[in-house]
Amino acid sequence: MEKHFLIPISRRDLLKLFGLTAAGAVVGSNQVAAAQTPNITFNDAQIPTLLRADVCVVGGGCAGIAAAVTAARNGLKVVLIEQGIVLGGSQTQGLVYPAMPTNIHDSDTPYITDLNKRFYMHGISVDFDSDPKYKNGGDARQYAPELLAFIYDEMCADYKVEVLYNATLIGANTQNGKISAAVIHTIEGLSKIEAKIFVDATGDATLSRFAGVKVERGSEHTGRNQKMSFRFEMGGVEEMKVYKFFVKKLKDSWCESKPPAFEFAKTTHTENFYFAGIERGEVTKDDVAYIQAFVINGKPGTLSMNCPEMSPYIYSSTSALDRSKAIQQGRIMIRRLANFFKKNIPGFKNSYISREASMLGIRESWRIHGKYYMTADDYFDARKFPDAICRSAYPIDIHDETLNLGKKLAKGEFYEIPYRSLITNEFSNLIVAGRCISANFSAQASVRIQPTCMSMGEAAGIAAAYGLKNNIAVNALDWDIIPESQRSYVSRG
Repeated sequence: MEKHFLIPISRRDLLKLFGLTAAGAVVGSNQVAAAQTPNITFNDAQIPTLLRADVCVVGGGCAGIAAAVTAARNGLKVVLIEQGIVLGGSQTQGLVYPAMPTNIHDSDTPYITDLNKRFYMHGISVDFDSDPKYKNGGDARQYAPELLAFIYDEMCADYKVEVLYNATLIGANTQNGKISAAVIHTIEGLSKIEAKIFVDATGDATLSRFAGVKVERGSEHTGRNQKMSFRFEMGGVEEMKVYKFFVKKLKDSWCESKPPAFEFAKTTHTENFYFAGIERGEVTKDDVAYIQAFVINGKPGTLSMNCPEMSPYIYSSTSALDRSKAIQQGRIMIRRLANFFKKNIPGFKNSYISREASMLGIRESWRIHGKYYMTADDYFDARKFPDAICRSAYPIDIHDETLNLGKKLAKGEFYEIPYRSLITNEFSNLIVAGRCISANFSAQASVRIQPTCMSMGEAAGIAAAYGLKNNIAVNALDWDIIPESQRSYVSRG
C-alpha cells in the first residue's frame, strides 16, 4: 500500500482524531448562529505534505481564481485547490450566468479589466453604445461558460498558479492562531498543503469552519437560507420567435433589448401564461415560482435557464441531505419545464436540454463573523470605508418572498465593502473572499454577486502579497496603508 494511505497513529490518537469538536452556540429556535462544524483534529497525524506554497487558496470559483491569480502576479507561489475538474465554480459548474451588474459606473477593478480583455481576445465582445448597462459589473454580464473555464486555466498558467483539481478539503491544521495546513483528499489519499497564508474562497466558509472560525447561517429572522437553483441550458431555440412571442403577443416589457442579447422572465405581464400551464397539469406551482432565461453570448440558439428554484421551506443549503434531495427534485422540475416550453412557446418546438448544471446554484449558506460585520444599514446608508476594497449598488436581492426588503439605493449612490469583512479575529493568516464574508443575511444578499466576489478575491491576493513582503499578519493589515499604486481599489468616500 502506498504511503499516502498510511497514517501512522496510535489507537488512542486515532480515537482523538475522530473526536468531534464541541457544538457552538445556538440562537433561539432558528439556529442562525451555526453549530461548529465537526472537525477531525489532524495536527498530530503523520499526513504527507503534497505541496508547499506562500498562499493556498481553497475554492476555484470566481473569488478564488481572482485571489490566486493576483497573489501569483505579485510574485508569490500559489496553490489553488478545486474539488471539481473545472475552474469557475457556480459560473461554470452551476451555470450561474450572466453575471449580475454592480449598478454603479466604473466599479471594475484591474483583475476584472484583465478578464474582459481576454474575452475580447477570444472573440467575445458587447456593443456598449447600444447597451451601455453592460459596462457595469465587470463587463461580464454575458459569457459562455466553456470559454470562461478555458480563460481561467489560461490565466492560471500565465501566472504559474499550481491548480490542484479533484481535491476535496477535509480539515485544517491549526496552531497558535494560525492555519498551518489544509488537509485534502485526492486520488493519492490523504495529504496536506502547507502555506504561509490561506484564502477561504469555498463559498460555504468550509476552511474557516474546519479551523474553528465563528460562523452563522440563514436569516436572523427565520433561520432559512436563500433558495437554491438547479440551472440548465436549452439548445435548438429559435431566439427571434421566442422574443416576438413575449414582446408582441404577451406584451412583456421585461425584454429590454433585442436578440442577440435578451431575456424573458415570469412577470405580471406573463404570469397568466404560466398559471394556465398549472391548470392544465403541465407544470406545478413550484416549477414556475421563478422563471428567467437568458441568451448566451457565443452560443447562438442556446438559452440559459435561471430556474427552477427549490423552496427554502423544504430544502436548506446548509444540509447535506437537503442538497441531495434538491438535486433529485430539481432534475424532475427541469424536465417538466423543458416540456412546457417546447409545447407552449414558439421557437422552442425543436429545442432540447443541452446541458445541466453539475452543482446547485447556492446563493447563501454559511458566513463568517469577522473583524467587521456588514449589515443592511451599510447598504442603505451607502457607507464608505477607508479600507474599502470595492463598491457596489446591487440591490439586496433575497430569493425568499417573505424576506425581500424591496428597497434600492438611489441612482448614483453606492456602498463599499471594507477589507476588515474579509479577515477574522481567530486566525492571523486567513483571508475569506466571496459570498461567505462577514455580513448578515441581508447585506450578503447584495455582496454575493460575481463581479463583487472577483474584486474581493483580488483584494485578498494583494493583501497576502503585501503582508508577506512586509512581515505583517493579514488580519492585522490596514488596507489603506498599502500604496495606492498597489491597491485594486481606493475608497471613493
